[in-house]
Amino acid sequence: MLRSTRISTPAVAFTRRLSRVAPPPATSAEPVIRVCNNLARLGPPKEGPKPRQLLSLPPFPPTGVDPLPGRKCSPPNSLDGSLFPRRVTAITWVKHYFDEVAPDVIQSHFRDGMVHLEILDHQGPSEKACHQLLNLKMIKHNHAMKPGMKIHVSVSMVESRILKRYDTIPTATLNPNADEIEYLRRLVIYKDSAIIVLNKPPRVPVKGHLPVHNSMDVLAAAAFSNGSEEGPKLVHRLDKESSGLLLLGRKKESVAKLHWLFTDVIHAKTSSQVWNDACERTMQRYWALVIGCPKEKEGVISTPLSKVLLNDGKTERVMLAHPSGIDGFQEAKTEYRVLGPTINGCSWLELRPLTGRKHQLRVHCAEALGTPIVGDYNYGWFVHKKWKQMPRSDYDPFSGAPYKLRRPEGLAVQKGSVLSKVPLLHLHFRELVIPNIAKFLGKSDEWFDEGNPWSSSRPDVLRFVAPMPSHMMISWNCMSSFLV
Repeated sequence: MLRSTRISTPAVAFTRRLSRVAPPPATSAEPVIRVCNNLARLGPPKEGPKPRQLLSLPPFPPTGVDPLPGRKCSPPNSLDGSLFPRRVTAITWVKHYFDEVAPDVIQSHFRDGMVHLEILDHQGPSEKACHQLLNLKMIKHNHAMKPGMKIHVSVSMVESRILKRYDTIPTATLNPNADEIEYLRRLVIYKDSAIIVLNKPPRVPVKGHLPVHNSMDVLAAAAFSNGSEEGPKLVHRLDKESSGLLLLGRKKESVAKLHWLFTDVIHAKTSSQVWNDACERTMQRYWALVIGCPKEKEGVISTPLSKVLLNDGKTERVMLAHPSGIDGFQEAKTEYRVLGPTINGCSWLELRPLTGRKHQLRVHCAEALGTPIVGDYNYGWFVHKKWKQMPRSDYDPFSGAPYKLRRPEGLAVQKGSVLSKVPLLHLHFRELVIPNIAKFLGKSDEWFDEGNPWSSSRPDVLRFVAPMPSHMMISWNCMSSFLV
């Protein structure tokens, strides 16, 4: 792990090696009286903090010895031809010995105060000096090294190269296997030269980052790239726990147009009346099972949203913006409609977001309507604690005859529905209507306002409907009160 090279110089033989500072010997102490649960016992004192293990670098070489052999030297002095003395900083000296450790790891040790400089004691060494704690002080990365200086670093600098069992791998370095690619291809609902529409299952992340491996964007890039460097790009996002339609663009022009459709339809319009009419018909429809029932059977929620940081900025939460408007907020509008009666304290809603904000539907249902979505424990935890779930009965309470809930053939009752103790999020992107981008785009990405001459028979808009996942299908049958 550490490179050791012996270099012989005319002045002195300098060796690149490390030494481990031994901890001080254990000390004995008189037994003390401990009181625990009103009982007094005689025992040894508590152990003190263990000393940090350090690695000791050799002292900085004296003047006349090159401290960094193999590197370029300073330019010669134009007057007498002598060399300028090389200025070596502390971080350069440490990197010289830990050349296989990542530079950012070394910088983090300096930033966290885990690199120390030994303060020399001029009283003379003794035989017990090696067993005593060293007189150390923290050193900065830009501290200039002088002859005789000795640096001590924490052992964690070397141990940082040891990969832990649960270390994450960046998604850019992962290659999805054949089974994952085949699984994603089975989720395709529609595909043409401009877009790809998938039916996203629940509990699958959409956008990949450092701790996420099997995200939808990474799998889509591997499954539908067709040998090109860039695969399809995400047009919008869904929460990890939600399910439903996921739209991806295969061309830059289609991705740009669809981005405007999901943010602001007005900016997506052009001078073409055919395209503008298709944009006006754009629609998103979600289905959600909520706890409770709104006071009004249908309406429009127009309340702005704002983001707050919790846990020292580690987590982010979306909430309704304060009326004062001091904090930054974003406009958010959602149309809703109650689909049926309230059964067992729950009701089905149809949601149509008019703006695309993060967690917009979840916050509007939980805080604006007061009816959080089933399985949304982030915004409806207290309501879930009071909610009495539907008991699963196997016999008719009146006749005593066994019965089963009506459900599609082969669909077994599983975890995640309202019959389970911990239901999954019941939010599903069910229906989507968008303009037919492929009709207006040519093979070389040229844009036709009235559509391609050879695509006159194609429709101006496309409509997609995604079936609900199994846990929501079970809840749908349970809340419909249909018995066989």
